[in-house]
Amino acid sequence: VRSSSIKDWKTRLSYFLQNSSNSTKIKSKKAGKHRTYFRPSPEEAQLWSEAFDELLANKYGLAAFRAFLKSEFCEENIEFWLACEDFKKTKSPQKLTVKAKKIYNDFIEKEAPKEINIDFQTKNMIAQNIQEATHTCFSAAQKRVYSLMENNSYPRFLESEFYQELCKKPPITRAAQGT
Repeated sequence: VRSSSIKDWKTRLSYFLQNSSNSTKIKSKKAGKHRTYFRPSPEEAQLWSEAFDELLANKYGLAAFRAFLKSEFCEENIEFWLACEDFKKTKSPQKLTVKAKKIYNDFIEKEAPKEINIDFQTKNMIAQNIQEATHTCFSAAQKRVYSLMENNSYPRFLESEFYQELCKKPPITRAAQGT
C-alpha cells in the first residue's frame, strides 16, 4: 500500500507541475528564490515547514500541496486562493468584472462546481461586491480559506508520507563512499 500511495502522489504532482501556468507564480519574501520544477533538496523541502508562505511560494511545493489537497478532496481551496491572487493583479476594470463573475460562479454561489466552504454572510457580501468589482471583493473569503488551509490542511501535509519522503536525505550507498 505504501509504495502505491507515493506513486499516486508522484502522478498527481507531475500533472500539477505540467499544468502549472505562469499566472500561478507567487512571489516569495526572499525574492527570486524557489522557482524550480525540480525535486527540491531535503533542506529546501524542510523550509516549507517553517512557514505556509514558504510552501506556497515554491512552485514544486505549491504543486505538492495541491496534489495533497486533491487527495483529501479539498483542492478547491487552493484553486480559489490562486484565483484570488491572480484577480488582485488584474489591471483592467473590464477584466476585473469578468474575472469576479467567473470566481463567483466557480467557487462562491450555491452549488458552484468548486464551491468553497464559507459562511452565508460572506457569500452575500461577495454577491453584492462583484456588482462593482474591486480588487478587495474576495479578501474576506480569501483570508478565511487561507486560514483554513494553514490551520488544517498544511499541518496534515507536513505529516504526510509524501512530504516526509521529500525531507529525507538519500541514503549513502557503498558505491558513493568509494568502497
